Amino acid sequence: MGIDPELINDCVHCGFCLPTCPTYVLWGEEMDSPRGRIHLMGQHVEGTPITPEMAGHLDACLGCMACVTACPSGVRYDRLIEQTRVEVERHHVRPPRERAVRGIVFSLFPYPRRLRLLRPTMWLAERMAPFLTRVHPSLGAMAALAPRVEHRQRLPRLVRARGERRATVGMLTGCVQREFFPQVNAATARVLALEGCDVVIPPEQGCCGALSVHSGLGAQAGRLGRATVRTFERAGVDTVVVNAAGCGSSMKEYAELLGREPGFRVVDLSEYLAELGPVAKRHPLPLTVAYHDACHLAHAQGVRAQPRELLSAIPELRVREIPESAICCGSAGTYNLLQPQAARDLGDRKAGAVATTGAELLVSANPGCTMQIAAAMRRAGADIRVAHTAEVLDASLRGVPL
Repeated sequence: MGIDPELINDCVHCGFCLPTCPTYVLWGEEMDSPRGRIHLMGQHVEGTPITPEMAGHLDACLGCMACVTACPSGVRYDRLIEQTRVEVERHHVRPPRERAVRGIVFSLFPYPRRLRLLRPTMWLAERMAPFLTRVHPSLGAMAALAPRVEHRQRLPRLVRARGERRATVGMLTGCVQREFFPQVNAATARVLALEGCDVVIPPEQGCCGALSVHSGLGAQAGRLGRATVRTFERAGVDTVVVNAAGCGSSMKEYAELLGREPGFRVVDLSEYLAELGPVAKRHPLPLTVAYHDACHLAHAQGVRAQPRELLSAIPELRVREIPESAICCGSAGTYNLLQPQAARDLGDRKAGAVATTGAELLVSANPGCTMQIAAAMRRAGADIRVAHTAEVLDASLRGVPL
């Protein structure tokens, strides 16, 4: 397919994107800004081969889409960077060590059953991080980011609505969310049920393809996307609720990836609950929380107000805003594994911003952000509890402490 030159020509190089771009904020380099990268894309379209230096600037992009929000010309940088990453993977030959690390990441993370094999070793991860860093920085980052995994929680195929049934929805369980944050999926199903939804959870579902889409692995993304569409179409639902920002963003673009509209619509959990309207009683949660905007929720999906409205409706819960909320935390799918130093710098910057809020709890809507910011807070000696929006709502609806 290649890179669409018409999308490149939409950019007028005005510079509104610069202060929103995490890598430009870090380094101040023009080629590490959206308009600089678009210039490189244009050179490639005109016949310039992808050199290692060019690939380095393109790989350094987080794909956070903050520039899409900031652009007054409506440049589809989201489509451009996805198309460009396919070209990079097609034409750029990576060094053997880099190929090996990427091979590990993309043969592991999109496959929940393989991730499950890591769970018994998670308690060793933080201790092993310094040794693994010496082997390769990406392996060290993988260990340092490892969350403290709770016991696995099996979800039934169907969670019945509490009280009057208002809707029937499918629920994506995801990969990292399912294996490393099972309590988030359990809370999501309970919240939907308490708000009057029958929740259909197909046990055969796998990865939605988001990580592969964001990394230019088009064939893998298409294969995983098609399997996900078949699973939920067979389940007979017309709405699929997603609780991971990166997954929701990619699934909303299945028509572009797969060439046809799926037989269901995709909505983020907070988006759906705001649309549905509350019926369940909210119990007080006397907490001060800082809400973190996951990039693929705020920038890619435009979902900002709904999570804040849901949290603000909980009695005695106070929501604090995080400074520089539009700047990515450095997670960005697999970015914190493949670009560990830049991700670490952004994570430390985000941790500092979170610390200024004085919040007792950080609320996020994406598992990658949760791991990234929690690890950065630990490095700063300011360990903070982290929860998903679903977990906060679940505690309030059930009247239990968080």
